[in-house]
Amino acid sequence: MNISHQSDTEPLDNPFEIAKEAAEYIAERSGVPHHDIALVLGSGWGGAADLIGETVAEIPAHEVPGFSAPAVEGHVGITRSIKVASGKHALVLGSRTHFYEGRGVRAVAHGMRTAAATGAKVAVLTNGCGGLNPQWMPGQPVLIRDHINLTAASPLEGATFVDLTDLYSQRLRDIAHGIDDTLPEGVYAQFRGPHYETPAEVQMAKIIGADLVGMSTTLEAIAAREAGMEVLGISLVTNLAAGISETALSHEEVIEAGKAAGPRISRLLAEIVQQL
Repeated sequence: MNISHQSDTEPLDNPFEIAKEAAEYIAERSGVPHHDIALVLGSGWGGAADLIGETVAEIPAHEVPGFSAPAVEGHVGITRSIKVASGKHALVLGSRTHFYEGRGVRAVAHGMRTAAATGAKVAVLTNGCGGLNPQWMPGQPVLIRDHINLTAASPLEGATFVDLTDLYSQRLRDIAHGIDDTLPEGVYAQFRGPHYETPAEVQMAKIIGADLVGMSTTLEAIAAREAGMEVLGISLVTNLAAGISETALSHEEVIEAGKAAGPRISRLLAEIVQQL
């Protein structure tokens, strides 16, 4: 198969064709023609990939058409094909593109479009985020029940109208609650970043209904819904948000909180995936 690679700066002229090309490349390299579940493992969640099942193949993410190496410390640059005990195949996308990287919303959505092109019907999106509920200490996983997109962008193009009423699947959240019935739920608000939110912005988000703030996930979730996938979103509270936390925010804090919670939340996520 002759596959041409897209450079990081070259525009994706037809995002769905590039996604199809990426899916074909993954199938060729992994030997797995069809994947059922796609996962994006954000800060703190990377260890789950070792617990989900048997790794069939590992592919450097930047070798897959349309993807690039991760730009953020704590994110793994390997795309993995994993066989779950149920016989299903999970695709762990190893290179999340954040909107703040400046590569455009098509690059952000590329992972979900690629996953759908591999056959995946379920998308599991995870992240590390700031918490607005002072009762949620760093290390607390929270199921996303809805989101607020504050990026002023959308992965949808032209007259493409997609209903987001039940974007975060109740069925999938019920499965997660079956694994851990203490999991809280919340509304996630995505800001553009890469700067952290100001205390006033955090209060604004709280007033309009947010429980969590971060810099990822919502655009991916919209792209997943457009592609026909069912979405499960889980946030890891890595810090209290600005104005709620008594200390200054730092990316090092996010990394450390993710490392501390990693083994526990990785087991949780692996158990959830095995039930999907």
